[in-house]
Amino acid sequence: MALTSLSLVQQFMSAIGRKCSVVNLDPANDHTNYECAIDVRDLVKLEEIMEDDELGPNGGILYAMEELEHNVEWLEKGLNSLGEDYVIFDCPGQVELFTHHSSLRNIFFRIQKLGYRVLVVLNLSDSYCLTLPSLYISNLILSLRAMLQMDLPHLNVLTKIDKLSSYGSLPFNLDYYTEVHDLSYLLPHLEAESSVLRGSKFQGLNMAIVELVESFSLVAFETLAVEDKRSMMHLLQVIDRAGGYAFGGAEGANDTVWQVAMREGVTTMDVKDVQERWLDAKDEFDEKDRKEREAQAKVLDGAQKAEPEADSGDDDLPPIPGRNQRQTRTVRTNR
Repeated sequence: MALTSLSLVQQFMSAIGRKCSVVNLDPANDHTNYECAIDVRDLVKLEEIMEDDELGPNGGILYAMEELEHNVEWLEKGLNSLGEDYVIFDCPGQVELFTHHSSLRNIFFRIQKLGYRVLVVLNLSDSYCLTLPSLYISNLILSLRAMLQMDLPHLNVLTKIDKLSSYGSLPFNLDYYTEVHDLSYLLPHLEAESSVLRGSKFQGLNMAIVELVESFSLVAFETLAVEDKRSMMHLLQVIDRAGGYAFGGAEGANDTVWQVAMREGVTTMDVKDVQERWLDAKDEFDEKDRKEREAQAKVLDGAQKAEPEADSGDDDLPPIPGRNQRQTRTVRTNR
């Protein structure tokens, strides 16, 4: 997940009252803009591995994950200190770690033995891949391979869905791509993408690939616009269901609007809602959101201006005696 995205996720978790810790497992990530509870760079650094062992970036990442696997007790000790926090692992982006290298999978299997509830793998793909049939089919293959390799509850997510309309029109509606409908309909568009793909050899290969993906019936996609609260809440609810997450007592302590929405499940978006919001009527929704933000800003500004006047008026009021005074303190404590 991009650094900016993780920072926004942390802010969102705080808004819904979910205590969240982020663990950086990327030894190349030396500039995190999110609050990092555990940093693998305290154990191993990519640049040192590359210098000492004369490895390139990809080889260095694989070596670092093997080093972490051999010293997994270090990670276990750090996780034990986090208590009951909701934990997000920020993993390296090298596809080899999720398609055929075993260290990252073994690390997560070891973490499960610590008593952690079901881990959920999020495979994030830029929605730009939908604009080219070759990119989309390649992404399907990688997603399928990662699902089989990691052997954990798995969600594939198309990110930056709010930018999709700027890439040009798609030959099919969004649900065709998210639900991975009959891929044979995509083959003519694949052949039109490049003259090289029109040869008889490629036609047979393309058909075999789409039949392989369809035969497993595993791959599907969720969507995410990370700066949109409704999109973020919907994805988090899907993650909760995949991992069997149950709301804890701390989340029931403050009934903010976001917490109520999360518990009641009122923010669910289906793919038709996403299609309408970000593709069919994006400009209209953007304008509506802009007006709502302006109205909220005016209300907030008015409330802030009213606070000093209310405070100055309270100075002239006599103190509330005895029991009522204690009740006021109790209400504040519950909040």
